[in-house]
This record gives sequence, structure tokens and C-alpha cells, in this order.
Amino acid sequence: MLLFSDSCSAFSMGMQLFFLNLGGFLLMRLVMEFLVTPYTLRKKLAKQGIKGPSPSLVLGNIPEMKRLMAAASNEAALLAKTMPISYTDTSHLFPYFRRWTSKYGDTIVFSLGTKQFLYVTDTAIVKEIHQCKSLDLGKPSYLQKDRGPLLGKGLITTSGPLWLHQRRTIAPHLYAEKIKDMLSVMNESGNQLVKSWETEIEKAGGGSIDIKVDDDVRTFTSYIICKTMFGSNFAIGQELFPKCRALMKVLQTPTVLNGLPFLRHFPTKKNQRVWELEKQIQDMVVGAAKSEKKAKDGSISMLQVLVDGARGGHLRQSEKEFIVDNCKDLYLAAFEVTGVAALWGLMLLASHPEWQARIRKEFEEVSGGSNVLDAEMLSKMKVMRMVILEVLRLYPGVAFVSRQAMEDVQLPSIWVPKDVSIWIWIPAMHRDPQLWGKDANEFRPERFQNGVCGACKSPQSYIPFGVGIRTCPGQNLAFTEMKVLFAQILSKFKLSISSKYKHSPTLGLLLEPEHGVDLLIQKI
Repeated sequence: MLLFSDSCSAFSMGMQLFFLNLGGFLLMRLVMEFLVTPYTLRKKLAKQGIKGPSPSLVLGNIPEMKRLMAAASNEAALLAKTMPISYTDTSHLFPYFRRWTSKYGDTIVFSLGTKQFLYVTDTAIVKEIHQCKSLDLGKPSYLQKDRGPLLGKGLITTSGPLWLHQRRTIAPHLYAEKIKDMLSVMNESGNQLVKSWETEIEKAGGGSIDIKVDDDVRTFTSYIICKTMFGSNFAIGQELFPKCRALMKVLQTPTVLNGLPFLRHFPTKKNQRVWELEKQIQDMVVGAAKSEKKAKDGSISMLQVLVDGARGGHLRQSEKEFIVDNCKDLYLAAFEVTGVAALWGLMLLASHPEWQARIRKEFEEVSGGSNVLDAEMLSKMKVMRMVILEVLRLYPGVAFVSRQAMEDVQLPSIWVPKDVSIWIWIPAMHRDPQLWGKDANEFRPERFQNGVCGACKSPQSYIPFGVGIRTCPGQNLAFTEMKVLFAQILSKFKLSISSKYKHSPTLGLLLEPEHGVDLLIQKI
């Protein structure tokens, strides 16, 4: 009996010691996570003269950011009642960055929870990031965690050798020569949109129609990427992409901005919907990949490119992950980003009829009356190019460039410690009067008459497609799609702003018109 009692006592003491050690370990982890690591990183940046607002213990600067956002929204609402509408205004977005940079300088440090961020508007540092070839300056890890169901471990979110393999797989199929092969699909999709509007105008008695053009523009871009991604099986894409869009809407705001990233693991109603959509998308892409075959004419779809690339020696990723995640990333870039940029472009053109007239005249001169645009015609559209460059300056679809130091990264003028992320708010660079002149907030495509170098004092500060080695490989595709869309629409219709349109740029995953784009469309 005494032996049994001694054994119980020893077991009890052992358990107490175990839980004591476990508690000590957890306490040490919490101290490191919330105190030591953030303090150490900020101290390293402070030694370089980089300052910023003081963070709270758990949420960092998020409470102050929310207060400033609420105040800016109220102010914007009051001004909207007394001031004329500006179709280029985005001043209500991120007021905290304007306040902090005015107080602490062009480069500041701030905190989202325990994560440390450098906010950069210094043109010299942006140029250095452009020129940095190191794979150690990759994408922030929170993208895979917070938006993993949407972006996964694809080209948009990965870093290092895995990203490099994905880039080498995908980019060659988006070069300018490849885009020429897609022009027939773009013309076909544009003609379908034009015919649908002509039909609606006829039904309305031949006058003008007042419509929200969002779905029509997204139909244009989705048809192109469906054909490009799935070839003759493009009907699969037409079923898949609405699910991808639904998933994107659910994941508009990452949990890192709430300072509570662990919430993504809980079976909330939102998370259950995310997991359901993620599973459906994965099953559809995997099923399509299994049945994918090369076309009889020798052409291959982008899905086949991904299937081949999945067998190409990539690191730390299954074949299924490679195919599914990059399929979703290409959808987001080619369908959503291009579609949003085109929506902003139509809105700006509708508010500037003089530029509609100039594009229409140029189209007549280069097309010779043909509605089928080829590469040579598009290359001659100089006015169109200026307009698109200006649209992307004012409203880049992806509004942030984000990077993270995977290891300590030494740039010429700054040392970025490991695990520190970098944010570049693109509209801040694109609307800086010191770079673009006093009319930086105005729609003036003529500024690009001599290209980007002639428009901006620091050409590296024009970054609608990102910076450096991670510049979007699909920029030629996006630019060409917008040229075809604008040319086909403006050759047939006059656009003006509808009284229903509410100008309210909002940033979720992309910089979008919150209430859509309502236009009056009149047949010429």
C-alpha cells in the first residue's frame, strides 16, 4: 500500500512538473511573440532612423488605424454633400499612412498585431527594390495563411526556388508573341459584348440604356481566360470562375488586419463557406487536369502547361497543389485584376468624352473599318496606350506591392531584418505631386505622350504591375485585353456617367468600385 502511495505521489509530482514546464514554455513563447521579437525588429529599424507610431501590446497599430479610418469616412461623407464629385478621388483610403508619413517621414514602421511592416514611399528605396534580384525578398507569409484557400502556394504567394520554378513555367506562355495568338478570342469576346448592348438598345427603342457594366466586363475577361486556361473545354472554366469569385469575396479582408490570424482555424460560418468553396474548386480543377489533352493543332492550354510544370522538379509542393493553386492565381490576375482595371477605365472615359472621341478617331484611322483588331493595329494606337497608362496610374487593380525579408536583406540605403514585411501603397506613388506635377490627381493621359519616362520624374515609381523580378508576367495580356475592349466599345457607343453611379473606391483584395460602375450607353 505504501509503495502504491509513493507511486501515485511520484506520478502527481511528475505531472505537476510537466505542466509547470509546459506553462513556462508557453509563457516564454508568448513573451517572445508579443514583446521580444517585435521590440528587437523595431530597434533594428530605429537604429537606421526609421520610426513610426507606437504599437499596442497585442494588436499593434490596428486600433489607431480603425479610429483614423472611421474619422476619414465621416469626413468624406460630409464633403460629398458639399463638394463636387471627383472621379479620381481616393483620399479616404488609408488616412493613417498620410498622417504617419507626414510625422515620421517617407519610410515608417508600423505593426499589425505582432507583425512588423515597413511602409515605403521613398522613391530611392522603391528603385532599389526594383533592382534587387535576391530571392530572399519574397512574398509575406501571411498571404498563404490568411488567403491560402484563394491563393494557395501559387505564383502570387510563394518565394524562393518554388516561386522561380512557377515563374519559369508560366511566364513564357504570356510573352508578347503568345498574346498575339489570343487576339482572335479577345475579338470574339468583345464582339459578344457589343452585340449584347446593341440588342438592349434596340429593346429600349433605339435610344440609350442605363446599365451597371460590371458583369459585362467580367464576362469579357472571363471568356478570354477560360479559353486560354482550358482550351476547347472552356465550359469548365465558366463553372469554375464564379466559385473563385465567390471565394474571393468571402476572403476580402485578411485576418492579419484584425490582429487575430488564428481565427481562420475556427469553424465559423464564414470559414465553413471558405472550406466548402475551396474543396469544390480543387475537385473541379483536378478533374479537368486529369482529362486534359493537347489539341490536334499542336497548341496547348494553360492548364496543360501547369500539368507539365507540376512534373518539372519543383520543391515542397504536390502536383495537385501546383496545378490548383496556380490555376486560381491566374484566374485572379487575368479575370479579376484586368476586369477591375477595365471598369475604372470605362468610368474615366465616360467622364471625359473628349478622350472617347480621340480614341474613336484613332481606331478609324488604324482599323480601316475592320472590327477585327490585329497586333499591328493595336501597336499603332498611341492615344489608346496613353489612356490605359493613365487609367492604371490612377486605379491600379492591385493597390499594394508587398514583400517580406526571408533572410536579412541589405539594400543600398536600408537593411531589412528577417521577417519584416514591406508595403508600397501604389496610389501614393502614382499620385505624388513631386513626381507627377500639380495635376497628379487629375485624369490627363497626355502626360504619357513621351512614355513613362516623360511623364514621371522617377519612372521606377510607376508600378501598376509590381516591381523588380516579381513584376506581373501577365501585363502584356492585361494591356492588350483593355485595348481590344475599349476600341470595340468606343467604335460603337458613346459613354457617359449614369446618375445612379456612386463614386466610392474601396480596397478589399483589389481596389474596386464599391457600388459598381453605372453608365449611360448610346449607340453611335
